[in-house]
Amino acid sequence: MEPDRTALHQCDAAVSLAFSILGKRWNGMIIDTLGNGPLAFSALRRAVGGISDAVLSDRLSELAEAAIVAREVAPGPPVSVTYSLTDAGARLRPLLTQLGEWATQNLDSAPH
Repeated sequence: MEPDRTALHQCDAAVSLAFSILGKRWNGMIIDTLGNGPLAFSALRRAVGGISDAVLSDRLSELAEAAIVAREVAPGPPVSVTYSLTDAGARLRPLLTQLGEWATQNLDSAPH
């Protein structure tokens, strides 16, 4: 029996779409960090570590556009902005945990 080419193409397209977001450097770390609860921009930058303000801002915008991260602005003064996971973002946490477990079991710790 031959595989359903349409179903395979749809799966390939879905995986490609997921990795267009999750495959970007820092996005997994941002999602994982926000899984512990909402954070202000500066606290998130410190928690992720090694990411510039510009890149963090860019990644947060992309994740918000993908409905993975929510941005909440509390009126000031001073104005307070916090970031948190949406329901869709929270559903990624178990997948990231599984991916980390797979990496621990299957990948060398030395960079290639």
